[in-house]
Amino acid sequence: MFIVQNYSLAIVFCFITMLCWGSWANTQKLVTGKWRFELFYWDYVIGILLLSLVAAFTLGSMGSSGRSFLDDFHQASWSNVGSAFIGGIIFNLANILFTAAIAIAGMSVAFPVGIGIALILGVIINYLGVQRGDPALLFAGVGLVTVAIILNAIAYKKSAISSSKASSKGIILSIVAGVLMSCFYRFIAASMDLNNFVNPEVAKMTPYTAFVVFAVGIFISNFLFNTVMMKKPLDGPPVTYNNYFSGKLPLHLVGVLGGAIWGVGNLLNLLAAGKAGPAVSYGLGQGATLVAAIWGVLIWKEFKNAKGKVNGLLAGMFACFVLGIVLIIYSGA
Repeated sequence: MFIVQNYSLAIVFCFITMLCWGSWANTQKLVTGKWRFELFYWDYVIGILLLSLVAAFTLGSMGSSGRSFLDDFHQASWSNVGSAFIGGIIFNLANILFTAAIAIAGMSVAFPVGIGIALILGVIINYLGVQRGDPALLFAGVGLVTVAIILNAIAYKKSAISSSKASSKGIILSIVAGVLMSCFYRFIAASMDLNNFVNPEVAKMTPYTAFVVFAVGIFISNFLFNTVMMKKPLDGPPVTYNNYFSGKLPLHLVGVLGGAIWGVGNLLNLLAAGKAGPAVSYGLGQGATLVAAIWGVLIWKEFKNAKGKVNGLLAGMFACFVLGIVLIIYSGA
C-alpha cells in the first residue's frame, strides 16, 4: 500500500487536492446548455466510485506496507464502515446542492461562498476531533478565508452577472451546501487510524478502504437525493431517467471525468491527513475555492460585466485566500 511518509509530501498532496477539487466543476461548465446538471451528476458520482475502486485494487493493495484493500475491509468494524458510509451520504447531499448552486450562480460565487464556509466549519470540526497543528496560525488563516468569502459575496451582489432571484437562490444554496460539506470529512477521518497507516489499529480502515466505503455511500444515496432533484428540480423543468440514458457517450464521459478528478483529490487528501492532520489537510484541500474562483473569473468570465469597485473586491478576495492558505500550511509545519 502506498502511504505518505513526511509532512512535505503531505503538503504537495494537499495542493494537488486543491487543484482537483477546484477544477472538477469545469467539466460541468463544459456541458452546460447541453446536459442538465442532475444528469451530469449521475456520471460524476459514477466517476468517484470507479476511481475509488481502481485506487483500492492498485495503490491500496500493492507493496508490503499496511493491509491490502480486501484484507482491510474484512477486518474493519461495522461502526467504522458505517462512519465512512455516513460521510458519503452527507457529502452527497451537500454536493448535489452545491452542484445546483454552480449551475445557477457560477463557479466564482458557489465555490468562495459554499466551499469557503465548508473550510471554516470543517477546520474547526476536524481540529476538535484531532488537535494537530498551531491553533493560532490555523484559525488566523481561517479568519482570512472568512474575509475573502464576505468580499466575494459583496462583489457578486454588486455585479450584474445574474438576476436578483437567481442571485439569492445561488447564494442560499451555496450556504446550505457549505454547512453540510463541513461535516462529511470528520466521519471519514474517524473511520481511519490517522496515527499509523503502516500498521493501522485493528477494526480501523486505511484511506483506500475508507474512500471506497465513502464512495459507495455517495452512490447509494444518490438514488434518493438525485431522483428527488430530477423530479423536483431547483431550476428548470423535471428530467427523467430516459433523458439520462438517451444522452450521448461524450456527455457521460465528461461527467465521469469530473468525478474522477474530484476522487483523485479526495484520495490524496486522505493520504495526507496521516502526516498533516485532518484539520490542515482538509483546510488546504478546500483552498480549492481559490482555484475555482480563478477559473470562474479568468476563464469563464463570470464577472465580465463587473465595474472597477467589483474588481477591487475580487482582488481583495484572492489576496485574503492566499494569505489564509499560507497560514494554514505553516500551522501544521
